[in-house]
Amino acid sequence: MEIKHAIRTGRDLTATIGIASNKLLAKLASDFQKPDGLTLIHESEKIAFLRPLPARSIHGVGRVTGDALLGAGIATIADLQDYPGDLRALVGSWGPELKRYAFGDDTRPLDLDDEVKSISAENTFERDTADRPALRACLREQADDIAAKLQRNRLGAFTVQVKVRYGDFTTLTRQTSMDEPLNEARDIYRLACWLLGRDRLVNRPLRLLGICVSSLVEDRCRQLPLPLT
Repeated sequence: MEIKHAIRTGRDLTATIGIASNKLLAKLASDFQKPDGLTLIHESEKIAFLRPLPARSIHGVGRVTGDALLGAGIATIADLQDYPGDLRALVGSWGPELKRYAFGDDTRPLDLDDEVKSISAENTFERDTADRPALRACLREQADDIAAKLQRNRLGAFTVQVKVRYGDFTTLTRQTSMDEPLNEARDIYRLACWLLGRDRLVNRPLRLLGICVSSLVEDRCRQLPLPLT
């Protein structure tokens, strides 16, 4: 609560915080009450907390895996927990790990490396929206924010990714990579719009929209001194 208060008073922004015993649960908790939530998942309550959530809310369950699960009658995490069969028949070798995720078990370590590997910005809307002008304005603001961070850190990005989440918590990402690194807001915005249009991601109202850039490299051009004339 002190962290949220500090962000509110210092930046006039809301922050959503999820607290749990591992990365999987903390991420789900942070998504639970956006845009201004604070969710704590106690270890003794994690199985019950997970049960009503869509199976697609689990990290790694995308459209293809989600469709395979749905074809077997698995729509929620409760269905995953209760499924009596071998999930490997549905999702391959990932089945045992997915089953562990369904019970809130995640042994992935935290990455405490200080190296910047990606820069992202995303917005969760108070109401799901498919309003094109509003979405474009959101993307422009995100592109401006990301470009400013890239330039401040003297970085360029080869890869641009967009992320969308619908009202049922289905989350999709699409990305493209360039031959040369970029760090200008207009280029990031243009590619984000192109990705949304190419895959028709705004085919229904969005709950969340975001941009991420990765494959970062040092922008050497910005660090070289001007040539003497």
